[in-house]
Amino acid sequence: MKELASRALNLAQTKGASYADIRITDLKTQGIAVKNGIVQAISLNTSHGFGVRVIVDGAWGFASSAQVESKEVDKITALAIQIAKASSLVKGEEIDLGPVEAHRDTYSTPVAIDPFQVSMEEKIDLLLACDEAMRKTKGVTVAEGSMLFIREKQVFASTDGSFIEQEIIETGTGLVATAVGEGEVQKRSYPNSFGRHQGTAGYEFIQRYDLLGNAERLGEEAVALLSARQCPSGVATLILGPTQLALQVHESCGHPTELDRALGTEASYAGTSFLTPEKLGDFRYGSGVVNITADATLRGGLGTFGYDDEGVPAQRAFLVKDGIFVGYLTSRETASQLGQRSNGTMRADGWSNLPLIRMTNINLEPGEWELQDLIADTDDGIYMEMNRSWSIDDKRLNFQFGTEIAYEIRNGKWGDLLKNATYAGMTPQFWASCDAICNDKHWDIWGTPNCGKGQPGQAAHVGHGASPARFQNVRVGVMK
Repeated sequence: MKELASRALNLAQTKGASYADIRITDLKTQGIAVKNGIVQAISLNTSHGFGVRVIVDGAWGFASSAQVESKEVDKITALAIQIAKASSLVKGEEIDLGPVEAHRDTYSTPVAIDPFQVSMEEKIDLLLACDEAMRKTKGVTVAEGSMLFIREKQVFASTDGSFIEQEIIETGTGLVATAVGEGEVQKRSYPNSFGRHQGTAGYEFIQRYDLLGNAERLGEEAVALLSARQCPSGVATLILGPTQLALQVHESCGHPTELDRALGTEASYAGTSFLTPEKLGDFRYGSGVVNITADATLRGGLGTFGYDDEGVPAQRAFLVKDGIFVGYLTSRETASQLGQRSNGTMRADGWSNLPLIRMTNINLEPGEWELQDLIADTDDGIYMEMNRSWSIDDKRLNFQFGTEIAYEIRNGKWGDLLKNATYAGMTPQFWASCDAICNDKHWDIWGTPNCGKGQPGQAAHVGHGASPARFQNVRVGVMK
């Protein structure tokens, strides 16, 4: 790999590149899915290839290939040069990558149990046992379970002098129980919704969430929701559980702080951002208890790594501090436009794509409250948890979310189960209404393995740390 990397970089420089980098990636994935007592799918996939980025005459060029060999490296590097030269004919300002990033290092995901060494039989037996437990409750129509394991090995080298080897291991799992009543469908998921929860960890990640110990509860709750009361409509005190709050952070905090959106270079597919550069440093994003960080160094987070795909080290940086917007997610190129250094958020979906600014672990930092104390301090409110639906505009301002489950809070105590719960708001006003956040005992990092962005579209794996938090005067239910 070192020889191939050096070959590409040397050739790029001899052909006029002022900068070049190469990523060589080897990917292995294993997936299992069961449904209603039947193994629906078992998959084992591999992918191997490389991509070369160059800057020639102040413009980018990129090309990639699945054939990792000397002649192909020469061909693809020459193609990247050709593309950069063509791009330079219509460029705007010349690219400035800012300070040199030269690192020689290795990084591996800390793993207790290699998930690829755990037998397929053990994994399937656990999922089938969970499936059976979910279907114990009469009225559960569909029970589903899945696991996914990923090992990605990557070599990164650049003309800045970097040579970095990384091995990232991810483990994901999820259960879903669906109940069907008269003209109604309700579902309950665990540990997270939309298929699975995922993190950078080994098989110990599966064991941590005790799937079998939670499976029967899912079935019971799905059926109970069929006859539960409808979520009321109006303005209410709202407490969001951690998995729902994680998605709220993703959509209304992570995406708008991506600097390419704010500068307008990411627009047509995923939208821009209301957080335009003149707001940096003095715009009130939320109340004083709201602190949001981007932290790629957290053990176990789905957005955790050693170096991003520009060879910039993983970092922890504030995006919102004491309620004030103080930072963007940046690349080397965009950070230099603000006179800053990249905070290491450039990542690509595989070897065949250019890296983009992507979320790492975007976290709502924990507060000081115990959950039971927060409930006791709430006279009249609603607790909502586990995302069911979401919608947000292309500037990340106006949103509406729905959750799988909700509970009334009456006189400081848990009340009735509620179904079809929804809430809506506008990002700065919503976060300004946050008056309490639970402490680190209730805080966890939740994985989002399907974050879409870019054209052609890329799916990023990102994480969000959150504990329950309270918001005042929020619109809930169906507004008439």
